[in-house]
Amino acid sequence: MTTSPLTASLTSDQASVPTQQWWRDAVVYQVYPRSFADSDGDGMGDLPGVTARLPYLRDLGVDAIWLSPFYTSPQHDGGYDVADYTDVDPRFGTLTDADELIARAHELGLRVIVDIVPNHSSDQHELFQQALAAEPGSPERDLYVFAEGTGEEGELPPNNWTSIFHGPAWTRITEADGTPGPWYLHIFDTTQPDWNWNDPRVHQLFEDVLRFWLDRGADGFRVDVAHGMVKPDGLPDASVNAEGLIDIPEGEVPIYFDNDGVLDIYRRWRPILDSYEGDRMLVLEAWIPEHRLPLYIGEDKAHQSFNFGFLQARWGVATMRAAIEKPLELADAVGSPTTWVLSNHDVIRHASRYGFAPDHRFGEGLRRDEVPDAELGLRRARAATVLMLSLPGAAYLYQGEELGLPEVREIPDELREDPSHLRAGVPGRDGCRVPLPWRRDAPAFGFSPTGKSWLPQPEVFGELAVDAQDGVAGSTLEMYRTALHLRSELGLGRPDGGVEFLEDLPPGVLGVDRGDVTVLVNTTDAAVDLPRGAGSADLAAAELLVASAPGRPGTIPADAAVWLSTRGPAPEQAS
Repeated sequence: MTTSPLTASLTSDQASVPTQQWWRDAVVYQVYPRSFADSDGDGMGDLPGVTARLPYLRDLGVDAIWLSPFYTSPQHDGGYDVADYTDVDPRFGTLTDADELIARAHELGLRVIVDIVPNHSSDQHELFQQALAAEPGSPERDLYVFAEGTGEEGELPPNNWTSIFHGPAWTRITEADGTPGPWYLHIFDTTQPDWNWNDPRVHQLFEDVLRFWLDRGADGFRVDVAHGMVKPDGLPDASVNAEGLIDIPEGEVPIYFDNDGVLDIYRRWRPILDSYEGDRMLVLEAWIPEHRLPLYIGEDKAHQSFNFGFLQARWGVATMRAAIEKPLELADAVGSPTTWVLSNHDVIRHASRYGFAPDHRFGEGLRRDEVPDAELGLRRARAATVLMLSLPGAAYLYQGEELGLPEVREIPDELREDPSHLRAGVPGRDGCRVPLPWRRDAPAFGFSPTGKSWLPQPEVFGELAVDAQDGVAGSTLEMYRTALHLRSELGLGRPDGGVEFLEDLPPGVLGVDRGDVTVLVNTTDAAVDLPRGAGSADLAAAELLVASAPGRPGTIPADAAVWLSTRGPAPEQAS
């Protein structure tokens, strides 16, 4: 990419800034291995497929990749039901393939973050199988959360907890002699029993898992259900409302999440990561009340936690500003960077979410009768991304968002695999996990050499394929490349960079002052003239660095965002 005099001057100014920990301002690209690239033609993505595409990710401009689980698994929950934390599922390759992926990524200057799933295992994990075969009250059973049932003969669950995937959170086992036994807890699917973190052996098991992958070169971990491992003492019932349904006040979490004992786990893990060279890190998937965030991150705990408030913010100035302002304040209080994210493997892709009215209430996945305005959704998604990439801290991208991929609604029910669909009939998360399109005119759009694809790809994926956008001015792919490279050159991700919100802007316009760059987001449905004299700069005369949509000079298009240089030309270029 050609460096303009402006970016050259800004970059030279930052040459004297001390090297900081890489994760503080990294852009991390999430790879969902099943759906990224298939090398062997079986219709499922694999690790060699990821390795072959690493140059694409380097050229995109990201700093690291995060790999969703590729461990041995029955795949009842997309690999988040782990049967062996220290091996690779044959569907994805081998440990040698994992080693080669990490080595190749490092050659290309990319860090590698792997998923760790400490709340639960697969019911096929050898330790759970041993627990089932063991005697009641045995040490084997202490590794998982078993409890006696209620009722006259223990025929009722131990408490009223319900599963995230619907239905009860407990399943009763049958003993070897055929008699009914105790119940085991599964906050998620019945095939995902919860570990008992009150047992020191569970702590030791996962500390060994951390070391296993750190020794193989992993640069960090994304912690799944990072707020869930420790359950409240006594396993009490959750409170219920007048209808007898479990009552979770808005902004709060179920009783089995966000218990303080979880924080001790990260205090034990942090020294392990710190003992390795290379600034190894932890990023938490913690869906917790916002005010609790500082308890999870900091010098003696995790390095960062996803800012899901930004992902959940409705389209509009007030909501988006609040989703930036408060997380920055909370993270700054403990010296950690904020993380920004708009899509991942668990939520409706933001190119579709933004295609609905801001007050639209989403369920679990998009129903077939929920049809977003695709053009509007993509316009707003591009604008939200341009805003996100201008903010200080780390940013996380989900595979395919750089292509503007929409959520896929038209998946036949018999092909859906999400446990929430199988248990409750809701659409579930498969719509954001459809395999990527690489080549417009190839079978399976280049995902697989045989044309197989474990989930069907819609025809629109052809228009959005990588080769259909590569080098095309104004394409979503090229917009991402431009913004990512400029973000790096201008140091916009540096967490010590200030954020000041501009006032006195036209209605519906959000303005963020990033020092030498001003970011404006027009959330209205009409073009807005660039303001003159906002802050100390004449924005109408500023140099346009990035735009999420084409427009007339001196304006911000409808539902669009721009980066403007407010520094002026480099000294040697000044007249």
